[in-house]
Amino acid sequence: MADSTPGKRPLSPHLTIYRPQLTSVTSILTRITGNALLVGALLVVAWFLAASVSPAAFGAVDGLMTGWAGDLVMLLSLWALWYHALAGLRHLIWDAGFGLELETAERLGWGVIIGSVLLTILTLAII
Repeated sequence: MADSTPGKRPLSPHLTIYRPQLTSVTSILTRITGNALLVGALLVVAWFLAASVSPAAFGAVDGLMTGWAGDLVMLLSLWALWYHALAGLRHLIWDAGFGLELETAERLGWGVIIGSVLLTILTLAII
């Protein structure tokens, strides 16, 4: 039956009444980092493509890549790579039927967040 009072009821769960939980935030971040990795990959592809076109094109893209904006994008891409990989591991654990209890799921969420930051710092220290 059609709703006789359109626009009076909020969508469920509505942002004004829904309290974000760690598991939902990490799930949303997994989607965001997956899409953000595409931006970093496209920038690297543009860098290689410019290198194959001409020295002038390479100089322009290389200037962008080695500038502060390129460094920031690559740093965030590195963090996104580690975050997305650890979140994927967490989902594999869940798919196997483990870690579904609320306390364990929260620990895994914090593990993904803290682990991705630590692995990013470790990778930067090695490079």
